[in-house]
Order: sequence, then C-alpha cells, then structure tokens
Amino acid sequence: MAPRRPGVAGAFPTPVEPPADPKPDPAQLYAALDLGTNSCRMLIAQPRGSQFHVVDSFSKSVQLGQGLEASGRLSRASMGRTIQALQICRRKIEDLEVRRMRLVATEACRRARNAGEFIRQVRRETGLPLEIIEPEEEARLAVISCAPLVSTRTEQLLVVDIGGGSTELVWIDLSKVPRHDRPRSIMRLHAGFRPPEGPFPAAKVVDWISVPLGVATLKDQFQDVEDDAARFALMSWYFEEKLAAFSPYNADTPREGFQIIGTSGTVTTVAASHLGLRRYDRTKVDGLQMTSAQIDRVIRDYLSLGPEGRRRDPRIGRDRHTLIMSGAAILQALMRVWPTDRLSVADRGLREGLLYAQMSADGVLDEGAL
Repeated sequence: MAPRRPGVAGAFPTPVEPPADPKPDPAQLYAALDLGTNSCRMLIAQPRGSQFHVVDSFSKSVQLGQGLEASGRLSRASMGRTIQALQICRRKIEDLEVRRMRLVATEACRRARNAGEFIRQVRRETGLPLEIIEPEEEARLAVISCAPLVSTRTEQLLVVDIGGGSTELVWIDLSKVPRHDRPRSIMRLHAGFRPPEGPFPAAKVVDWISVPLGVATLKDQFQDVEDDAARFALMSWYFEEKLAAFSPYNADTPREGFQIIGTSGTVTTVAASHLGLRRYDRTKVDGLQMTSAQIDRVIRDYLSLGPEGRRRDPRIGRDRHTLIMSGAAILQALMRVWPTDRLSVADRGLREGLLYAQMSADGVLDEGAL
C-alpha cells in the first residue's frame, strides 16, 4: 500500500532557490582584452592567491584583418564587426563596474594604415581605451602567461605564441635561477625583458623575435597554391626561412633541460585532436605534453582529410578550419628546428599575461609557488 501524503497545509516543502553568487567587489576586479587579427577576447578576473579567478569572459571571431594583406587597411565591414563585439565587452565591464583594465590590439592594427582612425572610432562608439602594443610587449605578455607551466627542471625555455597576424618567439635562459624559483622568475618579467636588479636571480632573455606571419597572414601568402599538401609544405618552409636571424636557430643547445611552451589556438586545437576531444575541454589540454611524433600524426591526419574534411571535423571547429593548416605549418617548422621532441601546450596567452602583469604590478598576488 502506497504511503499517504499528509493533507495539512504546509505538507509540501517550499522550494529553496540556490543562493546566487554574490557580485564580486569591483575594487578587486581586473579586465584584459586582446584584439587580434582574427579574434576579440576578454577576461575579467580577481586575484586569488598566486593565481586569479575568472569572473566573466568573452570570445568572438571578428576577422579584423580580413583583406588587410591586399589593401593595407582595415575594411569598413571588419571594423563594424569588431565594434559590435567591443560593445558587448563594454557592457560586461560596466555591469561589473570594473575599474582596472588593459585593452590591447596587436598585429592587424600595427600594420593597418587606418589603425588610428579605427582606435578613435572605438573610443567614440564604445568609450573603451583600446591601445596598440608593440611586438616586444606582446611577446613579453605571452611569456608571463605561461609562467605556471614552466618546469623547475627547465634550463633553456622557448615560448612560442602563434597569432593571427604574427608569431612571437622568446628564448630564456633559466640556468642561473634556483630550480624552485624558475616559474616565479618568469612572472617577474612583467617589468620588462631587462628587469631592474633585485634580490632574486633573474630569468635572462637571450633573444626574441616577432615574425610578421601568423595563421591568417601566412595563409594569405599562399592562397593561390591549389594543391593542399604543396601549400602546406611551402608555408612551413617559408616560415622556417624567416627564423634565420633568431639566434637560437643556429645554437648548439643540448636537449637536456630544454622546454618549448606553445600558446595559441593552433596548439590547443592540435592537442584536442590528439586527445580525440569532440568537445573542447581546457582542463585536459592546458599543460599537456605532446611529442613531435604525436604532433606530426595529427598534422598528417589533417592533410589526409583535405579542406572539406577539415571543415566537417568537430575537433577543429568551423571558426578554425580555414586557418589550421597555416598554423600547423608554423608548428611543424618550430618542432623541426629546435633541440627537443616535446611541446608543452598552453591554453593561455595575451589576456592572461595582461592580468598577471596588472596584478603583479599592484602587488595583489601572493609570492608563493605558482
């Protein structure tokens, strides 16, 4: 016999709504926006220990650099798409009353003849203080973002950031830094590649380069080559040719103690494909180590799919399928010439570097281990 429900008033429990997360204190919030050649991305976060906690985020493909290679100018359509995305960012910043922020633009705006006009239009229509940063600062911010992934066993570090319009490479010597302090020494580069003398042994930036070829600009250079495999081989060879002036290219560096960290959508997409992820999972990708053989296997798979197969492949995604082979060409060239057969994958980049740099400068991050 089924149990009877009591018929008195109040027999059914009153539904209890889960408490909403309290609105974070605006005084603790920082915003970082990265406007690249392809994407507009923003993070809003608050410091938590030696890291930060993300409160809100935004990412959208705006293709700001579309047509830039041919015309030397940002098109009216691409500027319109970008300003629409920036309006969303503005609303998020206003809703959370964020006061500390850095909003930066990179290679597309560095190269465009009408970049100044675009920056003024952004300020007029959104009120956002967008600034164009130089390649050295872009490289430095990419390095800072990767500090938590630096191994205490690393003596020579190469950080690679493959963007839409450019690729930054930074070679850092950590051999004089005590092992336990090596990740933290990378964070101290927020003051510049030549930080002032201090009480701690410093990471030494041996050399850095900004190659004006990213996934979009390299693709545009070879879009007239019809054969898919030939186009890939030419892109990889052409990118490697641009590295000749970078001092580590010809250095006789031992494999022992050498670490490459790659940060970009290309690197994380290759990692997700290696793992067979049909739905992207940052927790499985960030910090993953891949061998050269595993990277080559994924790239051969991409080539065998052809353009149409890549377009349909859920591991690549609709936003990236036209750019993945130019990014893969850059990645394969790098793995071919550096003295290591492993790559550390970083799902982090300019936004995280901007946040770390702001918080470090304000002294709100703990000095403990990363």
